[in-house]
Amino acid sequence: MQYAEVACRILLAAVFLTAAFGKASGKSAWLAFVHSLRRLEQVPGPLLRPVALAVVTTEAVAAVLLLVPARVAGWAGFALAGCLLLAFTLVIGRALKHGNRAPCRCFGASSTPLGASHMTRNLMLTCVAVLGLVGTSAPGTPEVPYALLAGAAGLVTGILVVAFEDIVTLFRPAE
Repeated sequence: MQYAEVACRILLAAVFLTAAFGKASGKSAWLAFVHSLRRLEQVPGPLLRPVALAVVTTEAVAAVLLLVPARVAGWAGFALAGCLLLAFTLVIGRALKHGNRAPCRCFGASSTPLGASHMTRNLMLTCVAVLGLVGTSAPGTPEVPYALLAGAAGLVTGILVVAFEDIVTLFRPAE
């Protein structure tokens, strides 16, 4: 279970670091993210920037907590990641329910309209957060070579998650 926890930590940290950096990497990326929140029509105008700042900050905090090799930091990081992912899933579900398919700026630049694949991705990541949370209670310390292997697997999986929209597009039938 220790190695699953390591893989989950690195996977989610990679996802949240990429997400936070993609949204805050420059003025145009930031404004595009704020605009995408406006298009979701779930945040009142005066709260757009504070909510955007809270999202990016919380993503970065979750990633940092997951990278700290302490049990309590991992627990907090997994709990925060799980809550964020559930909130994102609810926002996407509500948008889809109202016919709003505004592009998601989950990782910065994207023109892919919201869809069930975004909810699926977030629910799978929520499961990863729960698995990692359970893993924090595993006794003992992982052996370094195996922990490195688990971390590498988590990193590769994290990269695939970040590229998820592109992968889904590859397998979507041509219109």
